[in-house]
Amino acid sequence: MIQYQTLTEMLDHRSRGTGAIGYLEGEGAEKSLPLAKLRQRALGILHHLQRIGAKPGDMLILHVASNEQFIDAYWACLYGGIVPVPVAVGISDEHKQKLLRIAKQLGNPLLYTDRKLRERLATFAATQGEPEAWTALKPRTFLVDQLDDISREGTPAKVTTDQTAFIQFSSGSTSEPKGVVLTHGNILANAEGAKQAAGFGEHDTSLSWMPLTHDMGLIGFHLMMMYAGVRQYLMPTDLFVRRALLWLKYAAEKQVTITCSPNFGYRHFLRAYESKGLEGVDLSAIRLVFNGAEPISVELAEEFLDRMAPHGLRRTAMFPVYGLAEASLAVAFPPPGSAFKYITVDRRSLGIGSVAQKVAADDPNALQLMCEGQAIPFTSIRLVDDAGAESAPDQVGHLLIRGDNVTRGFFRNPEATAAAISADGWLRTGDLALWHDGELYVTGRSKEIIFVNGQNYYPHDIEAVVQHEPGLELGKVAAAGVRNPHAPTDELVLFVLHRSDMASFLPIAARAMHLVNEHAGVEVARVVPVKRIPKTTSGKLQRTALAKSFENGEFAAEIAEFDAAWQAAHGQGRAAAGQIEQQIKAIVDDALPGKHVDIDENLFEVGASSLTLIQIHEKIDELYPGQVDLTELFDYPTISQLAKHLEQKLQGK
Repeated sequence: MIQYQTLTEMLDHRSRGTGAIGYLEGEGAEKSLPLAKLRQRALGILHHLQRIGAKPGDMLILHVASNEQFIDAYWACLYGGIVPVPVAVGISDEHKQKLLRIAKQLGNPLLYTDRKLRERLATFAATQGEPEAWTALKPRTFLVDQLDDISREGTPAKVTTDQTAFIQFSSGSTSEPKGVVLTHGNILANAEGAKQAAGFGEHDTSLSWMPLTHDMGLIGFHLMMMYAGVRQYLMPTDLFVRRALLWLKYAAEKQVTITCSPNFGYRHFLRAYESKGLEGVDLSAIRLVFNGAEPISVELAEEFLDRMAPHGLRRTAMFPVYGLAEASLAVAFPPPGSAFKYITVDRRSLGIGSVAQKVAADDPNALQLMCEGQAIPFTSIRLVDDAGAESAPDQVGHLLIRGDNVTRGFFRNPEATAAAISADGWLRTGDLALWHDGELYVTGRSKEIIFVNGQNYYPHDIEAVVQHEPGLELGKVAAAGVRNPHAPTDELVLFVLHRSDMASFLPIAARAMHLVNEHAGVEVARVVPVKRIPKTTSGKLQRTALAKSFENGEFAAEIAEFDAAWQAAHGQGRAAAGQIEQQIKAIVDDALPGKHVDIDENLFEVGASSLTLIQIHEKIDELYPGQVDLTELFDYPTISQLAKHLEQKLQGK
């Protein structure tokens, strides 16, 4: 039975107990906030929101970097009947553009942010031709910096089960993001179903570094944990990116039993572990490590478990799950406490309606598919073919879901809602899957979405970023996610129409990588020159066909020629001069292995993604604390420029 009617009723009840949230900000920097105090603070912030005119039904864009500030404001919204709309704080233009587009969709929202983020947004809006969007948003902006007294409580609104608990918008900076509307009832049904399926309870302690703007972070490791009475700890995502080993150091210190990560997190952690190791860390208390948010890599799960076994992590702890925002997060879990299972199939046998063919692990077309269990309570799953008929066992079908946890539609988007949800309530997820021995194995996507580092990117968004550059116009570039059999995540590949010599293609490739890295915040793994870009009769790019050709090795000659030309053109510049330049050069070389970065070369043109820039900044900050802001890497994108800027700062100029 679902315990509560609303999320506010849940916090009212939990705040009468001993529950608390632990905010872990770094070694020696920890804060414990009792849930009773959280409730008081939320009502105190609500008073200030109501003073500036916030009313029940208003929408508020929640745009803060601090986990603590986010949680406080989120609950303030819920108590006031205000609809929170979380938007991630990022360092790339894509995040700012997305926020402005969301603000336009919402109509007349409030913005909850801090002074520094407000100024960055205002500058971006002015320089990117979006001043009208900011003009409308600016007077309805509330700065968390201005909160000095929250002792006076606001007036709680009457909240109902069917009221919107928040809207989660999809990726989409150049196209219109879609807002998934989730009610209190949706989230509570999912929390009860997940609790029953995974056995959460007051005996558990959880830890998450996932962003609270992501459904795994907000729903999975805050709301669900509160629902079940789990003691919860939250770690900033950027702290994990900078100091990945703290994740499991904290897990050992706090005797955590439940934690989580998508593929890129395991990979990032293992890279840090390889260089530094973990001393005195006991992970035997962990019983569940949620693995989801992107296609699950069997190979990476194996490696993570093997490397952590000496630290006491049990193989039965790996918990591969399936979920999505439209389901309020969770859809399918395996039995907790069991070793994960997978099957090895021929990747060529995974078309809609096809029966997946099992092959040996060393088959050149082998693909490992992770078992993700069965539907959790309050959720139903169907697999159907193109005609809507039920898929037979081992037959690939469209994955549909229905249940009390499933959204009833997208925000002010009846066309998208009608396309996704049938009259009898079945939502088409866009994923493909098969049943094997009665359990779910997700095989891929029917939609063209690229999964990189736990984030979803739409190909047309990435293509639009480069469309104004000569040689990179729309129709001449196709973006696709390509899965290397030995890689844990998709890699972004740009296919560029080019029929001339390789020397003239190199600057086009460099410019493409620069634009996508800087404005979308995602690393381009490779740019491939192609003689033609296949299209349908209606002119639609056939990105999937290009990706399959790439995976089948059909561009091997072009890639070899490109690599030879690229290496010949890079790494030939002047040597680093002076201590600071040499130090930064060493940091960049370590963060971008094999890239041969010259001193005067733009980091964005050699594949420095947002994640890489954070790692570079962290190393510089260790040597010169507080001297260089992360955003300054955008202003000084070469090693020589950054070194000169740092030298001037140290000299007080």
